[in-house]
Amino acid sequence: MSRFFLCFSLVFALFLISVADTVFAQENVGEESTIRYPAGYFSEWAPVTAQDMLDRIPGLDVGNSGFGGSSSRGPSSSRSRGGSSGRGGGRGFGGGSRNTEILINGKRTAGKNNSTGGQLSRITSGQVDRIEIIRGTSGELDVRGSGQVVNVVLNEQFNEASLQYDFNAEQSRDNTLKPGAEISYNGQRGGLNYQASVRAFDPYFYTISREYSMLGDFSPNDKILEIRKGDPGGGALTTNLDYEINQNSSARFNATWTDGRSTNDTLRKTTNLKVSPHVENFQIENSPGIYKNWEVGGDYEFNTVAGSRWKILFITNSLVRANTRERYDVLGESSQEKNLYLDSWNETKERIVRGSYTFDIFKDQDIEIGAERAQTILDSKLALGISGIEGTPSPAVGGLIPMPVSNANSTVEEMRYEPFIIHNWIFNARTSLETSILYEDSEITQRGDIAKQRDFSFVKPKVDFRYDLTPQLQLRGMIEKIVEQLTFNDFVAASDDQDEDSNVQAGNANLRQEWFWNYEINAEYRLPNDIGVLSGRVYYEDWHDRIERIDVTVDESQLQSANGNIGDGERYGLNVSASMRMRMIGMPNLLVSASAIVEDTKVIDPILGDERRMMGMPWRGRSNWAFRHDLPSLNLNYGMNLQDSFDGGRLRYDIDDIEYGSGDPFWGAFVEWIGPQNITFRLEAQQIIEKAKMCRERHRFVGRISSGILEEIEDQCSRSGPIISLKMTGTF
Repeated sequence: MSRFFLCFSLVFALFLISVADTVFAQENVGEESTIRYPAGYFSEWAPVTAQDMLDRIPGLDVGNSGFGGSSSRGPSSSRSRGGSSGRGGGRGFGGGSRNTEILINGKRTAGKNNSTGGQLSRITSGQVDRIEIIRGTSGELDVRGSGQVVNVVLNEQFNEASLQYDFNAEQSRDNTLKPGAEISYNGQRGGLNYQASVRAFDPYFYTISREYSMLGDFSPNDKILEIRKGDPGGGALTTNLDYEINQNSSARFNATWTDGRSTNDTLRKTTNLKVSPHVENFQIENSPGIYKNWEVGGDYEFNTVAGSRWKILFITNSLVRANTRERYDVLGESSQEKNLYLDSWNETKERIVRGSYTFDIFKDQDIEIGAERAQTILDSKLALGISGIEGTPSPAVGGLIPMPVSNANSTVEEMRYEPFIIHNWIFNARTSLETSILYEDSEITQRGDIAKQRDFSFVKPKVDFRYDLTPQLQLRGMIEKIVEQLTFNDFVAASDDQDEDSNVQAGNANLRQEWFWNYEINAEYRLPNDIGVLSGRVYYEDWHDRIERIDVTVDESQLQSANGNIGDGERYGLNVSASMRMRMIGMPNLLVSASAIVEDTKVIDPILGDERRMMGMPWRGRSNWAFRHDLPSLNLNYGMNLQDSFDGGRLRYDIDDIEYGSGDPFWGAFVEWIGPQNITFRLEAQQIIEKAKMCRERHRFVGRISSGILEEIEDQCSRSGPIISLKMTGTF
């Protein structure tokens, strides 16, 4: 908590200094709360891409804005054992989120994996006419109710094409060196804007962890040294087309394809401390896997002479993940014995179509009516084989004894229909009000090991009011009912790679959508003369059907838990941020950013019956500090980033254990030089503190945690060490 107040005090002090030092109106404040940055604004920094331009704008939160570029590391994901994060922004494609939304020429890409923001590093600075920060609401926008909208407007008469290359090499803690590359081709011809890129990625992950455990009577139990190496790799193709058919109609088409594979190896040494002399046991694991994803999306828009707008969009995609985990006991230098075989495969498919009609009803008022249809399908399979039990070995599970797993082979399908109506009212240049009501009707069907069908319906109202007290100071209030997207993997059994004592996580076919009422007040002050931005947000969330771990035990000899609905809860907090150019100390090209969030949550634990904090949230808070310093005369810029979470309250509750989490701050730094022919060289280091680590203390209990009988305490810390990369980017 003290770090939060330190951050807040510094932000407030910088605010007072800035206000005292500046008295002139901000030059680039336009009408209707829109901030405009023409291309000439960025000329002194010689940006190469649109992302470079956005990195120089104070107050933006776009990816690693102000610090880093896009990552070359491949896709990865894991299933949560602790509950949802609750910050997804709700269901449906048309609604906005609390994060920054990126538009290009006022349009958003009809895609999920192929996003508009991902195109920024592939758009050259010469294509950009201006960048707009849209703070008001409007029926002309492709997004509604977003926290921040950035519109990149391209030159209408830009008819040149460019080829951009991006080569990089990355070195991990154990000195393994991995390459990566991306080549993109983009340009404009008449009314057609086009982009196409091909990317090859081959990152490397190295983690070393140490664990010491003691028994319930605090006598030594064992210590474990574990080294994990991950080597994913593959390639991806992406294309984006935008065609202005005529002054009244336009169309866009987007496609992406990714084909990846991974090889994960683990070496584990366990030292038994209960005997003297100590006995050491060794295990190795191999986990090859695949990742395949494709997505196609598009939209068509028609504007009538009267000013109305028709729009229809579609998205269809598929994501396949497969992994085979085999674990061996090392019996000697050349002798191994397999004790675990775990094979998992799942495919998720989505099909979305959305249509809407927007029209004016009175002066400065418009209405959008429409509907969205979405189909989501998950096919999942899992096979488990173990040794040391009675049964007939089977080649289907690596030659081990098949172990039955409940809900291992299932298909989960959701059909959702969502009609909506949105009313936008611009009272004047300073005040706007957006109200909407959406009705959601969905059916979830599960087939396979479990057969179940359920229907759900929700009414989702929203009110978003914005008032510009001055051209610099905007106040915003919002009330909204948000229904969170279910994670379909929670419905079925899945592998558990976070607990060696638990090979499989159980699924739960009875999940319902969690939802909450969100109440928030925002304030944003843009300092005069483009010095920077100060903002703050106070929020309260009233949660219902919260999803966290519940008891799904069938056989008392084998306790089982799964993600399930545990009841109602609350979340409330304060978020403040500042982003400033240090003109007050004579360094206008030094951009300093700081942010902090402090919050609290509460829910009733379903196993203990006690009130506790929600899991999956950012604990008690976090802070982020960053700076970027440009030296235009040297074509050089450099920066640093520090992220830290407030320790305390970082607990995860399960049926038979409680985890206490803590971690060291994350440090990163970069230096970038723009050489001849606009070739950019960037040296970047992540996790630059060698001994920085993440720690977990797990308390295991005899039976359920409600017994209060402590069985074991595990104290584990892991670290990856510094990751250093060198990137070269150019355009011709």
